Amino acid sequence: MSKPKTLLKALIDQRQWTWADFEREFAQAAERVIGQGARNPTVGETQYRRWTGGRLRGLPSAEACRVLQDMFGVEASRLFKPPPQASESAVAQFDLEDEIAMTAREAQDDAAATAASSVSDLTVDQLRDDVYALARGYSQELPHVTWRKAKALRELAESHRDRTAVPAQLQELLVIAGQASALMSTAAFDLGSFDGAKRLARTAALYGETARFEPLQAYAAGNLAYIAYYSGEQSQAPAHARRALTYAGLGATAMRRLHAIEARAYGHLGDMQSALRALHLSQETGGDRKDDLHDAVGGEFGFTPERLAMSNASTALLLGDGPTAESAALRALELMAALPPRQRSPEVFGKAAADLAMARLLSNNLAGAAEAIETMLSTVSPHRGTGLVTRAMTLRRVLAQRHWHGTAMAADLGERLEEFARFYGQGQLVSPPYESPVLDA
Repeated sequence: MSKPKTLLKALIDQRQWTWADFEREFAQAAERVIGQGARNPTVGETQYRRWTGGRLRGLPSAEACRVLQDMFGVEASRLFKPPPQASESAVAQFDLEDEIAMTAREAQDDAAATAASSVSDLTVDQLRDDVYALARGYSQELPHVTWRKAKALRELAESHRDRTAVPAQLQELLVIAGQASALMSTAAFDLGSFDGAKRLARTAALYGETARFEPLQAYAAGNLAYIAYYSGEQSQAPAHARRALTYAGLGATAMRRLHAIEARAYGHLGDMQSALRALHLSQETGGDRKDDLHDAVGGEFGFTPERLAMSNASTALLLGDGPTAESAALRALELMAALPPRQRSPEVFGKAAADLAMARLLSNNLAGAAEAIETMLSTVSPHRGTGLVTRAMTLRRVLAQRHWHGTAMAADLGERLEEFARFYGQGQLVSPPYESPVLDA
């Protein structure tokens, strides 16, 4: 048998479909996804041969792409490319898990379609569970995978909003779409797309405003603050953080997160007094107040003690306080080490190790910095988001200064950091991260 020329053909062969099988499955998926009867996209045998034979220029229509993505659980742009090398094992990764997920979605959609003029409450419950699971699993997932899953969830929530007139369902679907948009914003940021992250954070805030769900508005405003100071718009960051703190109904977790973001925003501006005030508030905010996003959902929407310690280490570095930064970074690493492996965020661990390295460089402790850099490099691959790569680039810049010039250890570490940053975002970097103005000491 000849080698398939497209991933689409490889997946079809794996399912042992004939053209007639494909045509039937395509028609069923089109009705499920597009739902316009005779106006649904179709595919004839000649077109099928072009699609599977690698003779198609560009992509089919947007509607046909949506149908194909629903059928196979793979982005349409990948389906028309050659299958990965070692095709049998590489294609197999798309098979069982995606087949289970696709079949589960199809069964769920078919059952929901039997509802009269509203969406089944079970469908809304499943969407809520899906977005909760995505938020709670964010630290263990690669950003581009989270992006695709969150995008699909937002689109599903919107499609179900068009099918119901029940106020409670409309409210819940707005919140779900907003949470998915917020996760897309975070993933876009981690992939280096600052403009996309900013637009999606505002989208999440708009969903929160429409649903009267203020914790989501606060979370999105916090995202806008750190996007601002990472993308070189430091003067805008404190205003976003202050606005986030004005929303009602926030629990203690949300307040700690926002004060920590505020502290770093002022740190980037060199406003030591305001930064220290916010830093103190982030550590002192306590109590048992909870909200329905940062606490009830948690995960990426939460703000754990180790994330707080890591963030405050970064703020201390911006203020030139090496000893405080080292203490906070060590605290973050200790808290992480005490967690079960599945609860440890490789990204947070890597950021804390990078901050520890920078704190030790500020104290001229090159050997201690090297130890921390080794921890960072060995722990976090392939979890390399914007915050981590920005730190690696800043470390690289400091190690290249005249103070360390001619030191073999510094040169070796610099080369490894440069290599680490080169594979930022799994090759999906859209724009280079802004380099933090850490003291050139």
